[in-house]
Amino acid sequence: MSGEIVVKYIGFKPMLLMREYTFQVSEAGENREFKLNIANAAFVSRHARYQDAPAICSERLQAELAAHSNHPPETQYEITVAELDKYRESRTRKTVRGFSGWKKAQEDF
Repeated sequence: MSGEIVVKYIGFKPMLLMREYTFQVSEAGENREFKLNIANAAFVSRHARYQDAPAICSERLQAELAAHSNHPPETQYEITVAELDKYRESRTRKTVRGFSGWKKAQEDF
């Protein structure tokens, strides 16, 4: 067998205070399940967007796998506001559209 690791997003479960995102990590025929939580307050306060949550959790899981030779000691993680802010900042557009770009975009509709 190759030492290939496959990370698969399974889905999320809404809970009272958070959303729980589940991932399956497969390596050499062994499957492990990881759960990453994002507080509902993070979505309400706009620190996170619902559509970004799986990618945010995936990045955290990938970091944990890398830091622990693919065998993290924990299977459940909390995503912090700092991590959410870092994710959002890393994807913020660096350029601002000028008026001519906006006008052209509107004309295409």
